[in-house]
Order: sequence, then structure tokens, then C-alpha cells
Amino acid sequence: MAEAYERFRPGYPAELVDLVLAYADRPVRNALEIGAGTGKATRVFADRGLLVTATEPDAAMLDVLRQHVPGTVVTVNDALEDLRPSTTYDLVFVAAALHWTDAEGRWPRIAGLLEPGGTFASFGGARQLADPTVEAAVHEARRPYLDTDDVPSPDGTPPTEPMQWPGTELERSPQFGDVQQHVIELRTTLSAGDYVGHLSTVSAYLQLPADQRRGALGRILEVLPDPVELIADVTLHLARRIS
Repeated sequence: MAEAYERFRPGYPAELVDLVLAYADRPVRNALEIGAGTGKATRVFADRGLLVTATEPDAAMLDVLRQHVPGTVVTVNDALEDLRPSTTYDLVFVAAALHWTDAEGRWPRIAGLLEPGGTFASFGGARQLADPTVEAAVHEARRPYLDTDDVPSPDGTPPTEPMQWPGTELERSPQFGDVQQHVIELRTTLSAGDYVGHLSTVSAYLQLPADQRRGALGRILEVLPDPVELIADVTLHLARRIS
């Protein structure tokens, strides 16, 4: 699975780092990443000179990450809930992995990793088929196995609300303030095979039994044009530790 994540999961644009550092409004020297996976986000922050500590509970993911990041990146084989840091950080960030963390105690735990006034950043976004006709065909193809592959909002926020999760939780947290939400608009083109490869790393498919997962992905591949046009917007949430 680590190899599939590395091959099929998207990287992140430099504009994302620009937004995070501008929001911080003070020097950011060190950063802690939660759930780094194979390091797609790690790289763009480390490339800007930040001293990044990348944490990830899957040892195989970390092995792949180490092959692609600068030697200055420190790696820790732990989940957020198991971290016992000896220092605090100017920035804590998480890329498309926050929904895997334990909701109970999440925000006090993250706040405890930050310097007072430090920045928290969470970002990610689903790749969506740009053509509604293709989307409808894919929906029909996967329906025997899976009605939707969307990741539901962990706190039940409807997709029509202007502020989305985790911004909604951050606004309610006494540990954080100055919550902001930004959307970086991106469009991309993938081969049909690579798009299905990407789907194979999405949690909705990973949770299916292996035979059903193969069936769903095979049916989807049959109805896709080649290549496929995708909406790949990245939604960024920012907040500042206030207590």
C-alpha cells in the first residue's frame, strides 16, 4: 500500500506553503507533521527550509518517505495519540489524514504540540471527475459495491456550509482562534489507470473486502474515458494556538 500511496497520491503546490507561512506572520523554523504517509506534503515544507519532524504510524510508509525527503527531516513511527514530544513547534500540519486521528482530545493534544501563537494547518481534498456524465457512469458502476466514495464530514457538517470540517471544530475549540479556510483551485489530467490507482488508496475503497474492492475498481475502469479530467482543489484550514 505504501508504494500505491507514493505513486498515486497527489503532491501539493508551493502556493499552499505560501499561504501557511503568510498566515503564521512570524518566523517558522520547525514543524511537526501528523500522519505524513509517504511524505507528499513533507517535501514542499522541507524544501522551504523548515526543519520538519514527520510522524506516521505505518512503518512501511515511513520507509518510502525517507527515500524522497531531505536528510534534515526527522521521522517518528507514531500516531498523534502516542506522541510524547520533548519540544513544541512553530507549526503543526496534517495532509489528508486528520480524519484518522482520535476525535476525543484531538485539539488539546495538538495545541500541546505548538508554541503559544503557533500555527496549525490541515489540508487536503478529493479528486473529483470534472465531467458530470463520466461521474454518473462511475456512480452506476460502483453502486453494487459502494454508494459513494466521499469521506463524510467527521462532525456532520453539510457540504453546503461555508465553513467545512475541521474548521468547524477549530472554531469551537478553546485552544484555537483566528480560524481561516482557503481553497486552492487545481485541475489535472490522469490516465484512467492512474485514476483508478488513486481510488485504490481512498479510505472508502480500502474499507471494502478485497474481492469487493477489486470488483468496484474493475467496473469503474471499464466505464472511464482515457484520459480523465479532474477537479483537484485543495482546501486549507488554518488556526492559531491561543491557550
